Amino acid sequence: MESFADQAERTPHWQRPLGWLRRAGQFLFTLSFSSLTRRIVSLNLAGLIALVASILYLSQFRAGLIDARAQSLLVQGEIIASAIAASATVETNTITIDPDRLLDLKPGESYGAPDEISGLDFPINPERVAPVLRRLISPTKTRARIYDRDGVLILDSRSLFRRGDVIRFELPPPTDVKPGFIERTTIAIRTWLNRGDLPLYRELGPENGNGYQEVAQSLRGGKSSMVRINDRGEIIVSVAVPVERPRSTIFGSLMLSTQGDDIDQMVTAERLAILKVFGVAMIVMIVLSLLLASTIAGPVRRLADSAERVRRRIKTRIEIPDFTRRRDEIGHLSGALRDMTDALYNRIEAIETFAADVSHELKNPLTSLRSAVETLPLAKTDTSRSRLLEVIEHDVRRLDRLISDISDASRLDAELQRQDEAPVDIRRLLTTLTSAANETKLGHDISVDVRFEGARNDIFSVPGHDLRLGQVISNLLTNAQSFSKSGGRVRIVCRRLKSEIEIVVDDDGPGIRPDALERVFERFYTDRPHQGFGQNSGLGLSISKQIIEAHRGRIWAENRPGVTDPHGDTRIAGARFIVRLPAT
Repeated sequence: MESFADQAERTPHWQRPLGWLRRAGQFLFTLSFSSLTRRIVSLNLAGLIALVASILYLSQFRAGLIDARAQSLLVQGEIIASAIAASATVETNTITIDPDRLLDLKPGESYGAPDEISGLDFPINPERVAPVLRRLISPTKTRARIYDRDGVLILDSRSLFRRGDVIRFELPPPTDVKPGFIERTTIAIRTWLNRGDLPLYRELGPENGNGYQEVAQSLRGGKSSMVRINDRGEIIVSVAVPVERPRSTIFGSLMLSTQGDDIDQMVTAERLAILKVFGVAMIVMIVLSLLLASTIAGPVRRLADSAERVRRRIKTRIEIPDFTRRRDEIGHLSGALRDMTDALYNRIEAIETFAADVSHELKNPLTSLRSAVETLPLAKTDTSRSRLLEVIEHDVRRLDRLISDISDASRLDAELQRQDEAPVDIRRLLTTLTSAANETKLGHDISVDVRFEGARNDIFSVPGHDLRLGQVISNLLTNAQSFSKSGGRVRIVCRRLKSEIEIVVDDDGPGIRPDALERVFERFYTDRPHQGFGQNSGLGLSISKQIIEAHRGRIWAENRPGVTDPHGDTRIAGARFIVRLPAT
């Protein structure tokens, strides 16, 4: 498979930018169909969308803007109310004089004190107030309404409506024209964003000024403000202040209110700015998510594809991509899959080799047995028949021994995996096996000695399976006894080496040929010149090595050096098997 560099060299220079764009598009297309990539992008965007939605819905800017607008309207209303009160006059130029009051005057007194003159009730004159109101309201883009003391509308800056006379009136839009889908959607979103717990604003008739809470409170001499929302989802801020002169009664109420889209335009501008920031953040988030996904989804996909090829066994041996240089979970996963795959291939190769060896080892006694059985009817003498029967009996015992050892070796791994490990006391195990070997002898006159090196309080304990470890020690003892000379000794030394327990088994036999130090652990290998052919299956040391490696230990063979002769050659004093197991 050629690389990108080889493809780039074969591509004309004018097509190379298009090639890079094509590969980038293929990369993004591949990522877009990855469920892991979609989840990463979706989760990151979900958090960003939730943050922006909360900002749009719970924006403190809107609350501060409403409060500032209400305070501004209150100050503006007080100024306009003072101007209206100064413009108010009586409806006639006459003052009614009570004759009875004149008769009650004392000498030196005059009719009407200055305080009483100032306390006369002067109603609001719309003709005088309207020009003043128009000049003060027009630049502020607010709506002003003046109510008399009974809550009846006197003047409205939007239509300049007064009792009995309409100076200007704007016709409402036709009721049969319904807003379109986009407008209805905009109104619904704006209502959802602005509503909260705000009351609904309703337009009351000219006679129902007291229906506005702020107007009713101002007619009682107080200032008040209210925030409402109309049926289009627009925020309406209204304030009401009393129209009065110092030391005088209340003439009426001035109500100032914002236009329907006054505050919403500013809030909308703020939300548009937030949405612009959201758009930039969303693009950055998507790019970062894709980059993050490319470092996760891409390697995971390659690992999954390789694992699938291993399952299908498309090739003889599939190499898992190596990401172990990454110091993260992907690197750990890659290393674990590579180790698992290597172990799997090694196990497959071992099974294939084991099957071939078993087939070969079984054929030998079967061939001999078949020849003896076929020859038996042709034997003419009792001696020949007796020899053939001995061959048949030997081959049957050999087959039985082979089948038993093969069965033991084949189920060893499964048995070790099913059983839980437990601490094994090596001191007690070696002592028990040594005593049993010295008592039974089993046809040998070879004694067995065991020695433990170290302090008395040293703990010789390893995690594992006591029966299988005992099988290893028994096998080493039996081999050492079988190779030792008559009257010899087998020596076992056990010592602790930091985090390991070492067991050394020495015999007084002829030793092992240098070229066979590794081969003695191979299946069905046997080298016993002093014994007849077929007396051993050659699986004992192989099974022992398999058990020790399953316990995460090591086993190997050495030759024990003896005395050096005058020529400088060192005589072999016997064989030595060394076992090391991790200590608890």
